[in-house]
Amino acid sequence: MTKFLLAVHVLAAIVAIGPVTVAASLFPPAARRSLAAPEDERATGALHLLHQICRVYAVVGVVVPVFGFATAGQMGVLGSGWLIASIVLTGLAAVVLGVLVLPAQGAIVEGEGRGTDTARLAMFTGLFNLLWAAVTVLMIVRPGSSTGA
Repeated sequence: MTKFLLAVHVLAAIVAIGPVTVAASLFPPAARRSLAAPEDERATGALHLLHQICRVYAVVGVVVPVFGFATAGQMGVLGSGWLIASIVLTGLAAVVLGVLVLPAQGAIVEGEGRGTDTARLAMFTGLFNLLWAAVTVLMIVRPGSSTGA
């Protein structure tokens, strides 16, 4: 059962978190292009699509920690420091995405954003991606684990 839960957890992370990180990273430059040429329907359409991808996969991404907790419970590592750090970083990434990235994207898509907002959004997106990178490293390295990694 542990292998199944771990496989679902990893697949969910790849399928759900990957698209959010890519789409969120593509959004600020696309927003700058769209703000520079508001009559360009293609640029505006790209913004809407990228924002929709981020919103949908953010919701789908809830599966990742759900299966992560199930996997950790099966493995008996819920009290491990690396896992607790990963949980905290995952929570921070969710807050950054839900409170900073998605609302800023939405404001830009609705025409309420300005050029300075794209720089702030790029910073928030970078922070979101950095948090996920740290979680990924912790999941692979697992300091103090018994796997010898």
